[in-house]
Formats: sequence, C-alpha cells, structure tokens
Amino acid sequence: MGKSGIGVGSASIVLVFAVLCLTIFSLITFVVASNDKNLVDAKAELVKGYYSADTLAELILSDILASDNIPKTIRGVDINTGHNEQFNAETIYYFCDISDNKALYVSLLLQNNSFDILSWRMYDKEAWESDESIIVWTGD
Repeated sequence: MGKSGIGVGSASIVLVFAVLCLTIFSLITFVVASNDKNLVDAKAELVKGYYSADTLAELILSDILASDNIPKTIRGVDINTGHNEQFNAETIYYFCDISDNKALYVSLLLQNNSFDILSWRMYDKEAWESDESIIVWTGD
C-alpha cells in the first residue's frame, strides 16, 4: 500500500518552531534596546543637568567675587556663609539643583579677595537608607 499525501509534517513543525524562536528573540532584542534607550536618556539628562548646575555655580562664584558683600541669594540660589576656624577665613557654600534628587554642592574659602575651592561635587538630596528587610546569614 502506498502513502497518500505529502510527507511534510516534520518540516512544517521545524519551520513553525524556527519562526517562533526568531519572533521571541526579536521581542527580547526590542525590550533590551528599549531599556537601554531609557537608561541612556536618563544618563543624558543627568549630565545635562550637571553641566547646567556647574555653569550656574560658576556664575554665582563670579558674582560673589565681583561683590563687596555677599548677598543671601544670588540667581535664585541661597548663599550660606560661615567662619572657618582652621584657616581664620570666611566659608561660603551653596547648592545648585541638578535634578529632583541631586544637587551640586559648592564650598569656598575666601581670603584676601582670593578663593580656594573646598568642595565642588554632586550631592544626593535624599538620605540613603539600607534595605534591612532581607535576612542575611552572618555565619553564626
């Protein structure tokens, strides 16, 4: 007795499986690329915010050096002053916003119409809290 019909069942199954695998791999690639784009966009906004804050901090510094007395606010930024006992000089510090949770912290030491930068760094506005919800084995 002869076979009736064409014997393409196994080839069709392999073809369907290959198309399914390619579809799944393409979806995974799309999701990874989308996540990478979001991460790069967030990093670009942070860098853009940092350089904007850095420019503002430089402008504030030039305004401070140009004025005889230090105002409480320059360009919308609160200027804080204090006295440094170690150097017997005036200390000025201020924060320029970078993003919602980061700021540029600038601390200056003024002596005889010159200045020294004590600190010029990115600062987290929110306090970091460790996650204590997971019980970790300590070896005891």
